[in-house]
Amino acid sequence: NQEANNFFLRVMVSIGKLFLLLLFSLVSFHRTSLPSPMFSRNDFSIWSILRKCIGMELSKITMPVIFNEPLSFLQRLTEYMEHTYLIHKASSLSSTTERMQCVAAFAVSAVASQWERTGKPFNPLLGETYELIRDDLGFRLLSEQVSHHPPISAFYAEGLNNDFVFHGSIYPKLKFWGKSVEAEPKGTMTLELLEHNEAYTWTNPTCCVHNIIVGKLWIEQYGNVEITNHKTGEKCVLSFKPCGLFGKELHKVEGYIQDKSKKKLCALYGKWTECLYSVDPATFEAYKKNDKKNTEEKKSSKQVGNTEESDEMPLPDSESVYVIPGSVLLWKITPRPPNSAQMYNFTSFAMALNELDKEMESVIPKTDCRLRPDIRAMENGEIDLASEEKKRLEEKQRTARKNRSKSEEDWKTRWFHQGPNPHTGTQDWLYSGNYWDRNYFNLPDIY
Repeated sequence: NQEANNFFLRVMVSIGKLFLLLLFSLVSFHRTSLPSPMFSRNDFSIWSILRKCIGMELSKITMPVIFNEPLSFLQRLTEYMEHTYLIHKASSLSSTTERMQCVAAFAVSAVASQWERTGKPFNPLLGETYELIRDDLGFRLLSEQVSHHPPISAFYAEGLNNDFVFHGSIYPKLKFWGKSVEAEPKGTMTLELLEHNEAYTWTNPTCCVHNIIVGKLWIEQYGNVEITNHKTGEKCVLSFKPCGLFGKELHKVEGYIQDKSKKKLCALYGKWTECLYSVDPATFEAYKKNDKKNTEEKKSSKQVGNTEESDEMPLPDSESVYVIPGSVLLWKITPRPPNSAQMYNFTSFAMALNELDKEMESVIPKTDCRLRPDIRAMENGEIDLASEEKKRLEEKQRTARKNRSKSEEDWKTRWFHQGPNPHTGTQDWLYSGNYWDRNYFNLPDIY
């Protein structure tokens, strides 16, 4: 009997080992660190470059590589996809209001990775591409730099189970205002839930980096984001709050989902750095009224001194969001890895964006930004080589543009074409198809 038990135990252990081997072969593990930590920027003065540029658009200014992070802007915009599970969840729901809640949570989560990310991504070269396939998250994405002046990046993502399509084009308009740099991400985001035959569109909030001359850099997002369900007429209007004089509103997001007759269906609130909740509109308004009354009482009991607006980062009243009774959690941020501060404040998702193995290298087109030598050198900690390569690539791009203008040859985009957005009618960049056929010929030599 004991022998039979031992035999059974050995069989079970063997089966367990086989199962683990099978599991490891199916799951792709992504790197959890960059090859080299970031450089200190303390010895470099950004003011010496920017003082001539007040009020100008920054896309035309060459910045030293030390102020970059080792990602292309094409990779940075791929970070929209970190919380793709919210799209899958939206697809699975039968209520249009609940679907809108998930889409709103996705739109807020898409900008969450920008928190404390004060490094500038590399400007993509004209014709540069990036692809990402994440079987574990259920999507694949392609992006292409379709214009250089103005800089426009187009992307197209799709669910691996054919449940959604997410696409858009972004023209990040950067301006310098003395103490801060403002990035207005012009362009429309379009999310299609194919099983429900629904399309949602919105534009992202404005992002501002403060204290770029002296002091600790900090980021805020502000502006209104209006998400429209083009099938039902429902809208979600979210307000990303500017931090305000005493920092009370720092990182806050709030708004309502309303039907086509503007009746409020539910309220949403939270912080774009942390979480998003939904609650009944009447409950939310009662809480807001009470909160306003308490704030006014606090103000009147304090002697307010200097009211001049400061660029120093205000301390929020409390780090976390007060949860109104009866609220439902829609989204919560994934904690950053322990080594994030040494790795450009990257999330775990961002850490894996530029990884490259031999198998991938044999498949991706030669325009993929994983093959960009300046970004690769910076990631490896070779800052001087990164600077030299960045200058070489920019000069190569200028020469190619001059040669095209001499021969009166127009640049032709490869994977996207201009056309009206099928839901808004505005000009957009639409995916032309065939990228995943892996038939790459006549690609430009950009690196």
